[in-house]
Amino acid sequence: MQRLALLALVFVSSLAVAQAPTRVRGTITALEGDVLSVKSRDGSDVKVHLTSDVGVATARNTTLAELKGKAVGVTAHNKDGRMVAVEVHALPPTVPLSHGPWDLQPGSTMTNATLEGVAGDNEITVDHKDGKKTIAVPPGTPIVMFVPGTRADLKPGEFIFTTARNEGGKLVTQRISVSKDGVRPPQ
Repeated sequence: MQRLALLALVFVSSLAVAQAPTRVRGTITALEGDVLSVKSRDGSDVKVHLTSDVGVATARNTTLAELKGKAVGVTAHNKDGRMVAVEVHALPPTVPLSHGPWDLQPGSTMTNATLEGVAGDNEITVDHKDGKKTIAVPPGTPIVMFVPGTRADLKPGEFIFTTARNEGGKLVTQRISVSKDGVRPPQ
């Protein structure tokens, strides 16, 4: 009986790993039908299959003041015991508020929270389910929001970020963020 329970646990765990989302970051090399070819940041070639109703969002610069009171994602790292932002971006209100490790850089974190306060141009206070955090935002930190785009924005040379799921050995996405006018989506 224990053996059967262990096998069931291994099977369920392997399904969870197989269905874990894959973050794809990189530069578009081609779009052929519903297949987007991307040169990922590690240099590998990745094919991402777009659903027929894929949502495309283009990045545009914004300010912390424009994001105050809204849901934001803050990618940060710890520097001398203080959180320092690498990038700040608007989030849809449906994204769960959370804080945890992020795979942008070694040791980076992602905090999805409500931007509560802005002190000067270089410090923000965010509030999420585990409480408030103060994060330094150095000058030059990308601060981005999104505007609706179309498939026409998915052009070779543009940078994308998406979270895709594995369906039958193919990476499939229903939503994708793309650079526009030199403004890259957060990673």
